[in-house]
Amino acid sequence: MKIAFASKDNIYVNQHFGWCKEFYIYEILEDDYNFIKSVDSSLEIDDEIEKLTYKIECLEDSDILYVQQIGPKASRMVQSCKIFPMQSSKENEKIEDILNQLIKMRSNPPIWMRRLLENES
Repeated sequence: MKIAFASKDNIYVNQHFGWCKEFYIYEILEDDYNFIKSVDSSLEIDDEIEKLTYKIECLEDSDILYVQQIGPKASRMVQSCKIFPMQSSKENEKIEDILNQLIKMRSNPPIWMRRLLENES
C-alpha cells in the first residue's frame, strides 16, 4: 500500500492538495513502513483541471492521498483515479503517526481499506 503525503517538511501533513509543492511517498509492507521518495509537484499551471491532473500524476500510483485540505472537485478527480483521499484530522498531524495508525488498521480494516488490501494480493 502506497501513501502520498502533502507536506512542506516530510514530518507533518501540512499542505493543501492543489497548492502542494512536493509529495512524500511511503509504502506500508506488513507491519512496517518505508519512505520511497519525494516527488516535485511545483509546476505552476493556471487551468484548474490541468493543474489537478498534473498533481494527480505526481502521486505516482499511490493508493492513498493524505492532505491537510482538498476541494470537492479535486477529491472526485483523485477518487476517479482509484486513489483514496484523506484529510488530516488535526492540524500538523505527524506523518509517522498516520503511518502507524494505518498499520494498526490493517488487522481490522475499514471497508475502504479492504479494497486496497485485496488489490495487494
